[in-house]
Amino acid sequence: MLLAAPRGYCAGVDRAVIAVEKAVERYGSPVYVRKQIVHNVHVVRRLEEQGAVFVDEVDEVPPGAHVVFSAHGVSPAVVRAAADRGLQAIDATCPLVTKVHREAVRFARDDRDILLIGHHGHEEVEGTMGEAPERTTLVGSPEEADTVQVRDPDNLVWLSQTTLSVDETMETVRRLRTRFPNLQDPPSDDICYATQNRQVAVKKVAKDADVVLVVGSANSSNSVRLVEVALEHGATGAHRIDDAGELDPAWLEGAATVGVTSGASVPERLVDELLAVLAGIGYGTVDEVRTAEEDLVFSLPRELRRDAFGAQDPRALGGRS
Repeated sequence: MLLAAPRGYCAGVDRAVIAVEKAVERYGSPVYVRKQIVHNVHVVRRLEEQGAVFVDEVDEVPPGAHVVFSAHGVSPAVVRAAADRGLQAIDATCPLVTKVHREAVRFARDDRDILLIGHHGHEEVEGTMGEAPERTTLVGSPEEADTVQVRDPDNLVWLSQTTLSVDETMETVRRLRTRFPNLQDPPSDDICYATQNRQVAVKKVAKDADVVLVVGSANSSNSVRLVEVALEHGATGAHRIDDAGELDPAWLEGAATVGVTSGASVPERLVDELLAVLAGIGYGTVDEVRTAEEDLVFSLPRELRRDAFGAQDPRALGGRS
């Protein structure tokens, strides 16, 4: 087996999951969470067992209750709706998603039109578009780049969802720039470090693996992208599974080498369980293929730090820990 590294939890996911756990611990059950805190069925199920209640919209939350916004971010309209109900909101949006939101606000304020590269219907995209809906046009694929209509081709900037395929995003940008030569780049990469690192690692694994197994849920954009990247970079087969129970032995027929990785919202125990199953059917040697080290840690949401330390305590001021 070739085990990709980095894999699994990123700093934003870790922060969001801990935020829900701390909120339940501090305020008691139930603590409500708008949408899945991260896109992983096992994480959601475990948090439900601890006392979290997941809802689709804030109007399902009793007035005055605590509600956590997921790592994918929310639009200003959702923030206002929560305030109108008197909810105690805890914003667990990944700071790297918040960065994209701030870019959208700034570019709209500067009277620029935004081409947002991302997937239709994804929660992160909905949140980002909500920052400047009158200025933002969604581009869902390289093919859509060939047909998208804009108001002013000389006053455009592109942004992207943080969990996309790096290669596909760059192809989309290339096609957009062919049509709109004055298209401006964002000040820094929007695709997050964890997404990029996991894609680089799976590329290296895929070139030497017959089959690549990606642990991650179906609604996890970055997990689905890992399957696509593996197929594009040498793997004969690549499959996404939520856990070891979904492994189909037929996928491994004739496979001498199996690659394993996991999406950024996947607990490591699910990978360990898959490795144990694979070892039991003959893939007993594990070589880790590491392409980067990750040591980024984000501090808890401001609301949790404020309640823990008090508004005047310097530890409540924010920043990374």
